[in-house]
Amino acid sequence: MAKDSTLATFNPRETSDSAICIAAIQMTAGPEVFANLREAARLIDIAVSKGAKLVALPEYFCIMGMKDADKVVVREEVGSGPIQEFLSKTAKRHNIWLIGGSVPLVSAKPDKVRNSCLVYDDSGKQVARYDKIHLFNIDLGKEHYAEEKTIEAGNEVVTLESPFGRIGLSICYDLRFPELYRSMGMVDIIFAPAAFTATTGKAHWETLIRARAIENLAYMIAPAQSGHHTNGRETYGNSMIVDPWGTVLGHLPEGSGVVLANINKGYQESVRNSLPALKHRTLHFC
Repeated sequence: MAKDSTLATFNPRETSDSAICIAAIQMTAGPEVFANLREAARLIDIAVSKGAKLVALPEYFCIMGMKDADKVVVREEVGSGPIQEFLSKTAKRHNIWLIGGSVPLVSAKPDKVRNSCLVYDDSGKQVARYDKIHLFNIDLGKEHYAEEKTIEAGNEVVTLESPFGRIGLSICYDLRFPELYRSMGMVDIIFAPAAFTATTGKAHWETLIRARAIENLAYMIAPAQSGHHTNGRETYGNSMIVDPWGTVLGHLPEGSGVVLANINKGYQESVRNSLPALKHRTLHFC
């Protein structure tokens, strides 16, 4: 595993009295839930110490099991369980908004979970839930994944209002489906917690993140899993925060750590006024 590192990148044009510090957490999660929660707590502490008011964890931050079915074993009922309790108490203790990249929740099928992104406000209240709609399926010979075997897909696009602007939620493989983001309408910040494979990450990760930012003129917050996991899986890392112009404001290539950047509503409005592409849409399929 690469050594811990914290990378804070602040773009001068993003720094003003109205700028808000946000953080994307990068992890190399393992099969033990409580060990992962302790590591998440450590990294959140770092983010808060740097001034972050909005913190996002990666997909599967709480478990990367030895086999896919392990997440079914630790799935939680809605509103109860150690993972959700951790997120709620951590948000309240630090007085931050906290995005739990994905949490395994019960589904209608006993052998599957909902892969759910949960949002908690600064009082510790859960204010939004998004169930991953697009399930990753790839076969590259020696490397293959089929999420539909253990995950029940969601079917609802989720956005919410926050003190930081209107937020849209997505998870990992969703990045390949731009129609999901168009369905969100006008959003200011998009979250895309992920566990991209090293193979697909090298080829597509940054391109997809920056494309979604540019076409929606939105900030993209993409916390990711990174490195070699106990189960043999290798994830790409490269957590990043990208501004509405497509500029990478903060980036962590590998290892556990925190990506920090300022977001600025005034700057975003100036970009949207200068390039009003969202108002020029004439084809509406969603």
